[in-house]
Amino acid sequence: MYLIINKFAIGGLALVGLLFGGSVMNPTGPANARITSLHVPPLPAVIQLRPEPLPFTPTEFYVADVLDQRAEKTPFANLILRPDKPAEPVDLQGGTGPALEQYIGQIVRRNTKLRPIVLRVTAGKLIETAGPRGSVSGKLALTLAFDVRREDENLSLVTFQGNARYQRPVGQTDVIERTIRQSVNEGLRYLNNYMNKEVDNVPALAGKLAVSLTDVKTRTPASSDTVFYDPDRPLTWDDFRALPPVNNRYAAQIMPGVSYEGKSQVEKGTVNVRLKLKVFMLKSQSWVKPIGHNDYALNHEQRHFDLARLAMEEFKQILNPDSLSLNDYNSNIQYRYIEMYRELGKRQQQYDDETRHGIDEGAQARWNAQIDRELRRYGYK
Repeated sequence: MYLIINKFAIGGLALVGLLFGGSVMNPTGPANARITSLHVPPLPAVIQLRPEPLPFTPTEFYVADVLDQRAEKTPFANLILRPDKPAEPVDLQGGTGPALEQYIGQIVRRNTKLRPIVLRVTAGKLIETAGPRGSVSGKLALTLAFDVRREDENLSLVTFQGNARYQRPVGQTDVIERTIRQSVNEGLRYLNNYMNKEVDNVPALAGKLAVSLTDVKTRTPASSDTVFYDPDRPLTWDDFRALPPVNNRYAAQIMPGVSYEGKSQVEKGTVNVRLKLKVFMLKSQSWVKPIGHNDYALNHEQRHFDLARLAMEEFKQILNPDSLSLNDYNSNIQYRYIEMYRELGKRQQQYDDETRHGIDEGAQARWNAQIDRELRRYGYK
C-alpha cells in the first residue's frame, strides 16, 4: 500500500488529506513509477481570515489591541474534515488573538487621533457536527467585549454576542471562514453604531472634565437644627440649643461641619461635575453655659465656624479639573475632602491650644486678625 500526500486549500481553509491506494501515477516521470517508501507527517490545518472592506468607516475609534480572554485557549474550531472521521481541532492562523488582530488591522484603519479600543474575545468557538444525509452542521458562538483605553486604563463600554449556524456538504468549506469573518465584521459594525450614537453621552467616552461649585448659604428657619455659614448672618447664642454637659469645664462649645454633595452628567463629551458645598453648625450639638454668655466667648465660637469656612475655601482651590483624573474624579474628590477634613481638625485644635480655649486674650486677638486676613482673601470681609 502506498501513501499519497494531497495538500489543498479551499476557501481559505488549509487542509491536509490522506489518501491510500495500491499504485499511483507520477505526472512528471515515467508511467507507472511508484513512490515506495515516502513518509511525510501531516501538516496542521488552519483557518485564515480573508480581509474584506467594511461597509462603513469608523470615525470615533480604532482598534488598539485584541486580547484572547476565553476561559479555555483551545483551537477556535472543531471541524469535520472527512466524512468518516470525527471533528478535529482547527485553529485560526497564528491563534485566536493574533489572527483577529491581524484581520482587523487590515480592515480598520489605525487612526491614533481617534479613541483607542481594546477588543477582548471572551468566548469564541465553532463546532461542527454530522448532519442529515452526509451534510455537516456548524454552530458559531462569539462574544466580543469592547473597552476604551483612557489614561492608561481600560474602561468597559459594550459587549457583542453573535451566534451563527450553517449547513454544508463535507467537501465545501468556504462557509467556515466566511461565517467567522462575517461574525467579526458584525461585531465591529455593532461597536461602530454604538460609538456614533453614544459618544457624547457615555462617561467612559468623555474627553473633558468640568467642575462647578455652589456654596449653600440658605438661611434656614429658626426651627431648623442647621445653620449654614453666611457672612451676613453671624452666630448668635440662640444657635446654641444643646444642654451643657454637667462635668465639662468649658463655657461653650460649637459643632461646625463641612460637607459636599454632587452629581455628574455627560454633555457633548464633557463630564460636568456639579458640587454643592456646605459649611454649617448644628444647634442640637452646640451649647453654652450661663457663665460664657458674652460677646467675647461668642466671638471665640464664631472663629471656629470661620475656620470651617476657610477649610472649605481651600478645598475649592484644589478641585481643579487639571488635577483630577477623568477616570476616577469621584475618588479624587473624596480623597481631597478627607484630607481637608483632617487638616481642619488639626487647625481647630491648634486654635484652641494657642488661645487656651479663649482664655489667652492676646493669642485670641492674633487669631482674630489672622482669620480676618484669610477671610478677606476669599471675599468674606
